[in-house]
Amino acid sequence: METYATALLYAIPFFVGLVLLEILYGYVVKNQKYTVLDTVSSLSSGLTNIIKDSLGLVVILISYPFLLEHLALIEIKNTWLVWVVAFIAIDFAGYWNHRLSHHINIFWNQHVIHHSSEEFNLACALRQPIANLIGYYALLLIPAALLGVPNQVIAILAPIHLFAQFWYHTQHIGKLGWLEYVLVTPSQHRVHHAINAEYIDKNLGQILSVWDRLFGTFQEELEDVPPQYGVLKPAGTWNPVLINFQHFWRMCLDAFRTRNWWDRLRIWFMPTGWRPADVVEKYPIVGIDDVYNFKKYNSDSSFEMKAYAIFQLLTHTILLLYMFSNFETIGFPNLFYMAAFIFIGIFAYTSIMDQQNYGAFIEVVRGVVGLGFIYLTNDWFGLKQHLEVGVVLIFLYFIISIISALYFYFKSNYRLPTNSDTELT
Repeated sequence: METYATALLYAIPFFVGLVLLEILYGYVVKNQKYTVLDTVSSLSSGLTNIIKDSLGLVVILISYPFLLEHLALIEIKNTWLVWVVAFIAIDFAGYWNHRLSHHINIFWNQHVIHHSSEEFNLACALRQPIANLIGYYALLLIPAALLGVPNQVIAILAPIHLFAQFWYHTQHIGKLGWLEYVLVTPSQHRVHHAINAEYIDKNLGQILSVWDRLFGTFQEELEDVPPQYGVLKPAGTWNPVLINFQHFWRMCLDAFRTRNWWDRLRIWFMPTGWRPADVVEKYPIVGIDDVYNFKKYNSDSSFEMKAYAIFQLLTHTILLLYMFSNFETIGFPNLFYMAAFIFIGIFAYTSIMDQQNYGAFIEVVRGVVGLGFIYLTNDWFGLKQHLEVGVVLIFLYFIISIISALYFYFKSNYRLPTNSDTELT
């Protein structure tokens, strides 16, 4: 976990830097693909994901080293060939994992966050799940285990393979000629994220596009069918934690409400979006019928809200980078305590972005607890030894957060009387 945290210490600024470059490019060419609150939501989702992954908050059903020990038929020597075989095996496994996520109800829950943005840009690539709490991915690496690919090679290539999927989440790059027959490109991935009927569940490859062509899931981007982005049952929130578990919660409700016991059992493994007939009739869910004319989710997009959202995102990113740079010295259980402050903070400020009153309440309580922690320890998880004034800055941050939360609470609850309010009846 410490090695992964160290890698993220460099990866986070790199990815954020590329997002800023794309925003700047969109501004220069007057073709902006970003909105402030959507971008903050996307980057905040990335923060929650790396908190979960860096702390190892997942139950592994079966590990790759276990499969390797019991299934290996041969052993490929540590040459260039083992790296090629490992890469192909990881990409093959990634394709099928991705396909399962699109076609099976319970697996869609761990992937819906990635498709939830109604924009398409580099930031939405960072919408990664926290709902994938059960680790089964190693089962898809059985071909690698059979060929005796060492665990160390898989461990090195897996994060590289993941990070290499970042670049093609953009609308600023067109088709790439002959590369379209080899690699997953921005054009192909725009199709994948689109909700147009022509594009749904297509282009499931991650690095190589050969799997889609081989298994019948390839779809070219059509000039007369501009991709429309999001999910057919819109998230309707900026809160990445809620988005992660919306689909699961709907399945829980459907399983509880249906009178058919067989439906209660099979709903989890039916095709994505399947619901029991009696529940559909009694509890319909409104989705998007016309992908070209639906209203994108929005909330309070005032200057104050945008400034608050950016301020919170930057602060939480800095806190997370501090945590990663001092992973070993902070140690357990303090890492969990600090991660909890950050995670709850993300939940709170994205709820405030949604204009939800409970977000303000959570943020005030978190701020008071944070101030109490600083008072009792006279420190902030060892920050004082690195930067004497750092504890003062954290103290001021909690004060600002409390005041901001109260401001947005009263702003959303205060309404000037209208004519209809004052008319006598």
